Amino acid sequence: MNAALRFTYQDYLQLSEDQRYEIVDGDLYSFPASTPYHQKVSRNLAFQLHQFVDEMDLGETLKGPCDVLLSETDVVQPDILFIGKDRLSIIKEPNIHGAPDLVVEILSPASEKRDRGAKQKLYARAGVTESWIADPTAKTVEVFSLGETGYQRVNLFNHSDTLRSLLFPVLTISLSDIF
Repeated sequence: MNAALRFTYQDYLQLSEDQRYEIVDGDLYSFPASTPYHQKVSRNLAFQLHQFVDEMDLGETLKGPCDVLLSETDVVQPDILFIGKDRLSIIKEPNIHGAPDLVVEILSPASEKRDRGAKQKLYARAGVTESWIADPTAKTVEVFSLGETGYQRVNLFNHSDTLRSLLFPVLTISLSDIF
């Protein structure tokens, strides 16, 4: 693609603030506000993760929308993100400058294809250690871990399961408390 036709972070800064946008590989995407159920799942999962991270003094957990600047042509807003204590310097104002250690995407009909496709590849290229994809409709969470060839699915957890993570070996989250 011609570089002049790709959206950049500078273009992003010129966009209206009354709409949510992301730039993935120079392509601009807009998306509607999340549904109440999507927000409930996000809140519940972010709360559990934040409580664990805070108790263990591991770093910082943030809930979207929060801009994550991965490159001049990649600006995303994960639903939830975690940055380890040793990497807190990537938290700047007005956004995150670099790859979080964990991103969580909560699927919606408007975002599922991008969340499972282009954004997963982008997160892997940027070096995000672990990625979770929560599906509110199926009431599942998929956990992906970064390997040499990209993400490998570590596990698929259902509504009645307890979520576990390679990034946080002692973390347990009962998904019946999330969905």
